Amino acid sequence: MSFFVVFFLSNSIDFTHAKESNDYVIETVAENLEIPWSIAFAPDERIFVTERKGSLRVIEEGQLRSEPVAVFSVSGGEGGLLGIVLDPNFDENHYLYLYYTYSEFLTTYNKVVRFTENGNKLFDELVLLDKIPGAGIHDGGRIKFGPDGKLYITTGDAANGGLAQDLNSLAGKILRINPDGTIPEDNPFENSAIFSYGHRNPQGLDWDPLTDKLVAVEHGPSARDEVNVIEGGMNYGWPTIVGDGNDPNYVDPIIHTGSETWAPSGASFFTSDKISEWTNKYFVATLRGSHLRMLDLDLQQNKVISSEALFSNEFGRLRDAVVGPDGYLYLLTSNRDGRGLPAPNDDRILRVIKSIDEDYSFLTPLKQIKLGIAPQDVDCKQDMILLLKSSSDKPVCVTQSTATKLIARGWGTLAN
Repeated sequence: MSFFVVFFLSNSIDFTHAKESNDYVIETVAENLEIPWSIAFAPDERIFVTERKGSLRVIEEGQLRSEPVAVFSVSGGEGGLLGIVLDPNFDENHYLYLYYTYSEFLTTYNKVVRFTENGNKLFDELVLLDKIPGAGIHDGGRIKFGPDGKLYITTGDAANGGLAQDLNSLAGKILRINPDGTIPEDNPFENSAIFSYGHRNPQGLDWDPLTDKLVAVEHGPSARDEVNVIEGGMNYGWPTIVGDGNDPNYVDPIIHTGSETWAPSGASFFTSDKISEWTNKYFVATLRGSHLRMLDLDLQQNKVISSEALFSNEFGRLRDAVVGPDGYLYLLTSNRDGRGLPAPNDDRILRVIKSIDEDYSFLTPLKQIKLGIAPQDVDCKQDMILLLKSSSDKPVCVTQSTATKLIARGWGTLAN
């Protein structure tokens, strides 16, 4: 009868920057970044990333280039160089869109600009929206193209809650414009970029692949963070209503955090099948919560089926969660923003490449797992163990906790 042998190893080697975290395999794409805020994927496999202090960086051929694509003069606090998105027709027009905070005399503003990118350089700046109220806190900043080809923009209330209810102000809103900065004719308010209002500080949005409904997350005051299903022209209550108001004049969130604080930032639906149990789930990067929140939403019934925290306190503060064109989920840490405890290689871009169930499914069904001594010529990262089906099979390096999980899944038993 065949059996499996587990060897404990003590020698440390570079395991291609990959590690196992809970039930998933995580890879480091880039490190030593300065407060990364948002990323965008080009068709030629480059990855653009904004750093809040003003640098636009690029990862090319798997390496973070030392020279920035551009450096912007930005305002500080929670503002800075924030959102980035590439045009849906980037392959043809090379349009790149940015959202950033700046100061003019003693006043802080945010603006949305479009550049033409060529050879990792920016040209032909076009200002699409300007003088969006800004402040040291609550600057919003996420920008994404919707399924309708329009550009959606989240703005914070700039530390003035009353602006969120003011339809003459762009603060505390979700905005919708054409790619050239003009106002779509079917916007809910005539000659206005405002799509929805009554928001405190939304920083994440994406569209449900099953219904095309827009879902956004925003920071609440001392907890009561919200996940909202966004409809054009609707009022989401801030600052009059916090959490559930049960008032027909305002839209209640589909879920809020009550007394718990997530501090939600970037959010994305997982439209890939790379990790099958994640498909169509809504992922939210949390800052104060220091975890990746996974929500299973039924937007036809307007209800939350499940809510689960992944990677709790493993990577610190998370700023963004984005599905790349390769079908993997990318996470941005935000541990150097003055509120975290940075590791020596922070901040980082991480990629969740596999679940343990899918990565090690070739091992099933296990018969036995034994503990033993590793041969000297075996290479595994420190604190990892070696799993062998037999002496002739290729070894697999896993953590001890992974071996325990595989046993717990019924894939084998621990031999004496």
